[in-house]
Amino acid sequence: MYKLTSKALFFAQMGALAFSVQAANLPENLQWQTNWDDPLFASEQAKRGGTLRTHLQSFPLTLRSVGPDSNAGLRAYFLDGVPSLVTRHPDTLNWIPSIATEWAYAGDNKTIYFKLNPEAEWNDGKPLTADDFVFMLTFYRAKDIIAPWYNDYYTKTIADVVKIDDHTLAVSTVDEKNPEELMLTLGGLVPRPAHFYKGGKDKNGDGIDDNYVRRYNFKAEPTTGPYRVDKIKKGKSLTLKHIGEDWWGYGNRYYKNRYNVEKIRFTVIRDEDVARQHFEKGDLDVFDLTLPEIWHEKTDTEVYQKGYVQKFWGYNQTPQGGGGVWINTAVPLLNDLNVRQGILHATDIDGLIEKLIRGDYQRKPHAIGFGHGKYDWPDAKAPDFNVETAVNYFTNAGFDTVGADGIRVNADGQRLTFEMVYPYAAWTPRMAYLKEQAKLAGLELSLKLIDGATGFKYMLEKKHQLAFVNMGSGEIPGYWQYFHSENANKPQTNNFTNYSTPELDALIDQYRVEFDLEKKYQLSHQIQRLIQDAAVVVPSYMVPWTRQAHWRWVRYPENPMQKWTGTLFTIGRAYGDGTYWIDAKMKADTLAAIEAGEAFEPVTVIDDRYK
Repeated sequence: MYKLTSKALFFAQMGALAFSVQAANLPENLQWQTNWDDPLFASEQAKRGGTLRTHLQSFPLTLRSVGPDSNAGLRAYFLDGVPSLVTRHPDTLNWIPSIATEWAYAGDNKTIYFKLNPEAEWNDGKPLTADDFVFMLTFYRAKDIIAPWYNDYYTKTIADVVKIDDHTLAVSTVDEKNPEELMLTLGGLVPRPAHFYKGGKDKNGDGIDDNYVRRYNFKAEPTTGPYRVDKIKKGKSLTLKHIGEDWWGYGNRYYKNRYNVEKIRFTVIRDEDVARQHFEKGDLDVFDLTLPEIWHEKTDTEVYQKGYVQKFWGYNQTPQGGGGVWINTAVPLLNDLNVRQGILHATDIDGLIEKLIRGDYQRKPHAIGFGHGKYDWPDAKAPDFNVETAVNYFTNAGFDTVGADGIRVNADGQRLTFEMVYPYAAWTPRMAYLKEQAKLAGLELSLKLIDGATGFKYMLEKKHQLAFVNMGSGEIPGYWQYFHSENANKPQTNNFTNYSTPELDALIDQYRVEFDLEKKYQLSHQIQRLIQDAAVVVPSYMVPWTRQAHWRWVRYPENPMQKWTGTLFTIGRAYGDGTYWIDAKMKADTLAAIEAGEAFEPVTVIDDRYK
């Protein structure tokens, strides 16, 4: 467990205090940097206005972006996709200005100074200042937010945030980092609105209302992004509204001609087939075509044939998150390595990709994901589906008898059966395939569909035995939240496997603070090797592209995909570039053509520049 001794903690606090005193006076020899020269990726043809109508399969359990049940739903619009100090250009991957217009390294491998855009505002009209970044640290360290990952990260990784003046601040890390990782750590910081959290009871003195979770459960926090929550119909719909042409971000050349629609309306439609029918009737503007059975089999209807609806498939090179079948080692029998190894080899992911997914997806080589460059263990290889190997492991675990129903049984009469939860009804045929293939090795999978956000909460509460879920990823793999003992056997953490060891803890702690990149890469490889040897996650598949259908009035740039364009018709870093728009005239012309029985040429666009 990563803990500072009282002596070490004293010196760390003294170091932070010294930093604060020093940072209050801006050094004169700073080398300020900026970057206004990278290519633009939005379109000059973009038009403002209109409402993008899309859907959610379940209503968010909360509008909070932090705390219980917040790691799902619309968090991308409230936290992950809103402006940070600086951001990556989605194609060159260079750092470009966002909230900060300039930055300077202090030279201590811990500190970066930032000059904030003086025009930056919260989308409730209040000015954004350095105080909001200082408050950010108070917020994330508060116990009342009930968010262990944030408590830990903003204490053991982020050392201090110091206000120089209203629009200048210094931010430091606890440990030294190389310049690139230092910017990755500090440049991605997102402020919290200090004015929004004023008032309330704070008996424990951590700066946050003692009843934070309940009080702010459905209060929409202001962000620095261009959209605010407009209307909420609980359980039915939620609408975001653009704050207008005077959004401060439009003074930044990289934000021009982006975030063009006036409103984004999310309607809850729990059944994807029903949602698709609404889309083809024109009640929704966009629809996801990731599922192979929809792209290949259900896009030959009249609206596609007559060109009213168009198809888009764009490849990207975004880092792929971990996941697949998470095995809860706190469950009896699943704490047996032989049983877990048997499950890995009895789960036919490759067959699933080939037979049900038509080869459209790719297999993840490792449980923690892919696409992290030198952080990825080069020898990683996903376990193969092998009935004989699986049977050997199950036999070693004592399941050496096969019952009349084909399921293996041990000497105590226990059947080799586990419940597997999954979050989307559309995945049911995939889960059924895995269930039938597992039977060949004498393993029974009892399938349980639990709706999106509720299903994720089920995992966070560690109620699952097996769970099929894929996670997102940052630029470099994160291990602490998934495999450190501080998060094992605790609710509302992402250690879905409840697995940890002292050796793994030590490596993860070292990985988090390692300065030397080559050593950090090697630590990452060691961690990935231990995770693979532990057999706690069956690596599933990854989707290095986005595939969607849209009515022809939803437009996008001539070169729609950047390397890190996650999806085309949403907003937010890693979720979409917000470069689409609605052409009102084209919409009117299309509806008139439908009324007159006229047609357009069918259109399918495939952007494979980053395949």
